[in-house]
Amino acid sequence: MSGGRRQLIVTPLLVVVALGLLYVLVGKQTDGIAVASLTADENATSATAFGSKVIDALQQHVKLVGISAAIVLALGIPLGIMLTRTRSRIVGTVVNGVFNAGQAAPVIGVLVLLVAIFGLKTWVPYAALVLYAVLPVMRNTVEGIRNVDPALLDAARGQGYSRRQVLTRVELPLAVPVILAGIRTALVLLVGTATLATFVNAGGLGDIVNDGIKNQRQAVMITGAVFAAALAVIIDWLAAIAERYLSPRGLRREGTA
Repeated sequence: MSGGRRQLIVTPLLVVVALGLLYVLVGKQTDGIAVASLTADENATSATAFGSKVIDALQQHVKLVGISAAIVLALGIPLGIMLTRTRSRIVGTVVNGVFNAGQAAPVIGVLVLLVAIFGLKTWVPYAALVLYAVLPVMRNTVEGIRNVDPALLDAARGQGYSRRQVLTRVELPLAVPVILAGIRTALVLLVGTATLATFVNAGGLGDIVNDGIKNQRQAVMITGAVFAAALAVIIDWLAAIAERYLSPRGLRREGTA
């Protein structure tokens, strides 16, 4: 079995083991504050790391990441393509400047700024997450297309391909591995930064971590942190599978994930 395939099998097993250890180590919490942080059942006298409140927070986190990721893909790839088509340096400079600023600024600062300007709108956390994560996708799209061998482009044009056909049949397929690497990076960034959405009442696993910190309940804090880490690892694993099997067959590298 190659190293890449072995990693694809081992990663989910490690996540399962980590969650199993979390369940054992946290055990059944009977402290009232910890119970309230882990489960939404008002009559509960004990709760585990897999309480209903934790599962709800996990679902909210997945929603934050999923919607943000969809917007990142819808913006990042077309913008990257546009930057390789346009001859205007001004356009490229402006677009790069906006998203470089979004990624350079602390996410919590962007969240607070957006809330100060627009209030606690439901779209605010998504806007902040998109500004933070779109740059890797856009940049990798640009790099992937620009690194295509010019001889292949000349050959395609020599066969009568239009500009659109050259892009869709030659440039984008050959750029897929680089673009997927950018998407993989963006997804992991989104999982981590989405925990900060708790500070604008957007929910997610940040609620669990924040409850543990505020109430000085280590078991609660660890529960939120482990679930966030496990989600990041699983999403990275899924992205690795996509990166491996969605790349053109001739560009796949055996033994890598």
